[in-house]
Amino acid sequence: MAPELVPFGDKTNVFTKPITLRNRAYVTFLAGNGDYVKGVVGLAKGLRKVKAAYPLVVAVLPDVPEEHRRILEHQGCIVREIEPVHPPENQTQFAMAYYVINYSKLRIWEFVEYNKMIYLDGDIQVYDNIDHLFDLADGHFYAVMDCFCEKTWSHTPQYKIGYCQQCPDKVKWPAEMGNPPPLYFNAGMFVFEPSLTTYEYLLRTLEITTPTPFAEQDFLNMFFKDIYKPIPLIYNLVLAMLWRHPENVELEKVKVVHYCAAGSKPWRYTGKEDNMQREDIKMLVEKWWDIYNDDSLDFKEPTAGEGETEPVNLQPFLAALSEAGSVHFVAAPSAA
Repeated sequence: MAPELVPFGDKTNVFTKPITLRNRAYVTFLAGNGDYVKGVVGLAKGLRKVKAAYPLVVAVLPDVPEEHRRILEHQGCIVREIEPVHPPENQTQFAMAYYVINYSKLRIWEFVEYNKMIYLDGDIQVYDNIDHLFDLADGHFYAVMDCFCEKTWSHTPQYKIGYCQQCPDKVKWPAEMGNPPPLYFNAGMFVFEPSLTTYEYLLRTLEITTPTPFAEQDFLNMFFKDIYKPIPLIYNLVLAMLWRHPENVELEKVKVVHYCAAGSKPWRYTGKEDNMQREDIKMLVEKWWDIYNDDSLDFKEPTAGEGETEPVNLQPFLAALSEAGSVHFVAAPSAA
């Protein structure tokens, strides 16, 4: 059953509270000494281009070299070292190896100096301001539904029967298989509330959870399934949607692009992998590079008087639902 929209609350007073820069932030994750630091630099510059009001926190593992940390600090990022999360051996033996380190993302629930955060993978770029997502109702986990059509899903019954939650009416879930699987989100982008209680429960639950191939993404889906609320795909366009479900994509309206398809990382792009010669892909890769190479987007230290927090009056949200198949989306408040 699709989740119901949670009311945004009493609009007569909820938007008059002072909002400070200190209690909200974007956050990403970085491990190792590889080239993913370029993705995070690009993300920092992208957030600056769209005039995001909140800082980018980078949760780094101890193996991120000092040189990379300095690069990020020079781009205005708040660098926070975290300790790795090592799940039990039975949690990793069936997981795809390059996903295992991502369990360390769970540490971001410890960042309780922030009331709310938006997590973004390092291979994501933000092309329009999404600060308004911070004003979604508390008590829920917001993210974009994933697509089950790529070969990375070949181990699942969804892939084997051709069922995808992006087009649930195209191939119906067989009645003999019981209820359809719960809605499943892509964990490259999500809105959440840090909490030490939640963090401790996450770790305790991890100890007793059946191992799965998609490691922390499967785990987060299991853990937050009862409070998950889907938001429109414009907030996390997984590139496979362009060729799997083009009827669902209005590219000119997309605010967040997730370069997670094989061969699509802009800083590694060769155009040789499947679908990478598509004109829309080449355009999106070029668009990422335009931001990365734009020196005017480099961080500049604020001058005296700048950076002080002021009360902000936000326009009231219009609580509405967007329809996509049988799924009720939480319609994010307008950025206007």
